[in-house]
Formats: sequence, C-alpha cells, structure tokens
Amino acid sequence: MPQFWKSSGAHLLNRDANGYLEVTPDFLRAYFTRPEIHPVEESCEAEHRLFERLMTDPFVAVDEQELAAIADPDAADNYRIVLRFRDHLVAHGSIEGGYAALFKGNGIDIPPMFIDQLVHLIAHNVLRKVADPMRVRAGELLFREQAVTTADGQLMLADAEMVETYSRTGGLGGLGALLAEAGTPVPSVSLDVLTEENASIYWDRSDRFDTAIDFRFTEPALDAFARVLESWIGHFHGVSVRIQPQQSIRDERWSWHVGLDAEATRILNALYEGKQVGETELGRIVALFRMDFDNRSDAVESMRGKPVWMGLAMGADNIVRMKPQNLLTNLPVRHRN
Repeated sequence: MPQFWKSSGAHLLNRDANGYLEVTPDFLRAYFTRPEIHPVEESCEAEHRLFERLMTDPFVAVDEQELAAIADPDAADNYRIVLRFRDHLVAHGSIEGGYAALFKGNGIDIPPMFIDQLVHLIAHNVLRKVADPMRVRAGELLFREQAVTTADGQLMLADAEMVETYSRTGGLGGLGALLAEAGTPVPSVSLDVLTEENASIYWDRSDRFDTAIDFRFTEPALDAFARVLESWIGHFHGVSVRIQPQQSIRDERWSWHVGLDAEATRILNALYEGKQVGETELGRIVALFRMDFDNRSDAVESMRGKPVWMGLAMGADNIVRMKPQNLLTNLPVRHRN
C-alpha cells in the first residue's frame, strides 16, 4: 500500500480495537518539541526542568505552581495551552474522541492549527488503506484550505497555501522571494492537475500539497471526495451511507441539509427557507451531494427514506474552508443507547 502524508505524524500513534488512534508518549513528545515549547539557551532553569520531566514522562501531572515558576510568561502560557490540549485528548481516550468532544459544547480553547492537525491524523487513519491517489488528494479538503479557479469553464481546486507561495515565489522558494523583492520577473509555475492518467504522481509528493484537481460534475475528483465523506461518516458514526454528486436540489420533501462549510450552510439555509439567493451567491457553490442511509433505521425516524442534501462552497475570496465537524454534529443519525 503506498505511503502518504508522513507529515501527519500517524507513525507516532497506535490504533485501538475500535480503529481509533491512541494518544502515545511519542505523539505528545512531538508537541513538546515544537518551537513554541522547546526551551532555548536563554530559558530559565524551571522551564528546562519541566521540559525534561515531560520528555521523560509525557503524561506526568503538571501543577500551576510549576508553570508560574517559569520566568518567561509567554513560554508559561504556551505550556498551559499544550498541556490543556494533552489532558483533553487523554481524557477522551483517543484522537477521534478528543476531536469529536471539541464540538459537543464541552471542548477547550485550543489553536485552530491543532484542530487541523487532528483532522489530518484522522483523515490519514480513515484513508490509510485507500489505493486510489485521487481519493487521497480529495481528502486534503478535510484539513487544507483550497483555492478555486473557475476561468474557462473549469472548476479547479488547489491548495490555498501553495497557491499563495507560488504566487510570491514562482515555485522557486527563497530564491523566488528574493527575485520578487528585487523586482526581477519570476517565471510562472503551474500546479500539476491530477487526472486518471497521471494520478500516480501524487504518492511521491503527497506531503507537498502541490497538485490540483478538477472538481467539475462527473469528474473523478468529485466522486472521490464523495467516497471520502462516506468514509469519514462511517468512521465516526458507525453507519453506512451512499453519497452522490448532484447538479441541483430537486426535492419537494426537502427535510434536511448540511453545509460542509460556513458559506454553504448560509446559502443552503436561505434556499431551504425560500429566500431569494442571487446568482453571485449561487455561483459560490462548488459541489452538491445527496446522502442516503444504506440502513433506514440508522436515521432518525423523521428522516427515514429521505435524503440528506449537502453543499460545499467557496467564500468571496474564492477559498473553500471545509468544516468536517459539521458531519459529526449536524447529521440525522439515530443515537444508539
């Protein structure tokens, strides 16, 4: 099976009997060695001592007195954040459990970057046995913002951070940045578009996030993303669903919808309520899906036999910012006792 997303840190974790990711000492050590946490030469003795304790036993209890003894208040606050994050994950038993708990009203205040890293790990876990590179690339939408290009009838999605980097450096890294600062023309670099014919190039560059996909209706990438959504839902809810791309919502019994991002949620809510939605806003929808439960009894009683509609949209800046947590909190899944 091809390896991908080594940067997720999945190699630092184990899977429990339910297939969820266990919080391991090595995983926590990776957070304690982040630049914001790792002591520097000028760090005080108390900070060095705490760091060594945590590296020896990443689960060790740390009291406020130890943190207050750190001379640099910013360093102490950084420790508070990462230790709060650690304790939250440990309390919920797994990466998935800690992630899901963040959206149940009893979460913690952690940096958005940490949440994206959790999704990166979970997405790797969900897709670890997938041999289709198009599906793995589509999985990047779960944790990487995507820049949308719609010129010439296309609907291309590319990693927003990479697009920004390439726009500044021409793909030449630090050299490109220096040339740009000096006013020297920088050669344009286009991201490779994955197709069924060249998709295998993805494996060697999966951690570079430098490939684009065609997200138009009937294109393989859109169908691949639907399969990713099915896997994500199955992993968290333990139910089997079928998700199919759609060109429009035609449903006189429209009863339930889920926006896969804030913009799609706003637009779908307006349509559901019968409000007027302008062409500009409708044009921000990049994908629509219909979801059906394979087993009707997995849905809440009022939704049995009815589809769930889903939408994905870009903001006014042409960026897609998916919120995979919406598939944890907003689906009409029957809760089992």
